Amino acid sequence: MKVTVLIPAFNEENNITYTIKGLEKLNDTFSRKNNLNLDIVVIDDGSQDQTAKKAIEAGVKVIQLKRNQGKGNALREGLKEAHSDIIVFLDADLRESSSEAYKLIAPILSGEADVVIGRFKSIAKKKGFGFVKALAHYGIKFFTGQSVTSALSGQRAFKREVLEAIGTIPEGFGIEVGMLIDILNKGFVVKEVDVDMHHDVTSRDLKGFLHRGKQFWHILKVLVSKAFASSNV
Repeated sequence: MKVTVLIPAFNEENNITYTIKGLEKLNDTFSRKNNLNLDIVVIDDGSQDQTAKKAIEAGVKVIQLKRNQGKGNALREGLKEAHSDIIVFLDADLRESSSEAYKLIAPILSGEADVVIGRFKSIAKKKGFGFVKALAHYGIKFFTGQSVTSALSGQRAFKREVLEAIGTIPEGFGIEVGMLIDILNKGFVVKEVDVDMHHDVTSRDLKGFLHRGKQFWHILKVLVSKAFASSNV
């Protein structure tokens, strides 16, 4: 069975090599044990640093986009190169904790789920006020009737037919929420699993608040578009 890991990356020269190393560790253990063919694809989303160069030096396939167009577009480009039974989305800043991705793949191999989402450990000191997380959680519950605690996690594994069924991936920071609503409404089984992954956390400063504000707005736009679509059915 073939597994493709898609890693959208923007200015991640300090992380990407280590993230790839973590996946190579997974490949040496979990993949061989389960007779999997692991394919790693980095989508460089118009980075202005050495992200693409370092990924190429690490020996993986790299898709270089000329300009930054966001995570949704990067993943769409990556999917054009993904012809596997299982497709995994991972963030570029996981570093060696990317080796935990086996926890996303295992429930699909065992037939427990169609989609698996990585649930991070709670951090002791909160960086935001929880508005974005609450909007995502209650928005998904409103449209699907189901509660998902890790709705914002970008660490996900899918059976290929799930991605084919939901069609176009949404734009912007609303990608995880928009996809999840479509997936649940189509009756696919979604499982959350605890992972010992870590990545860069947005700080409680002006830059962090601006980022979370943009994220909140993008998710709200996705939810409004779903509401309009439902009203027109």
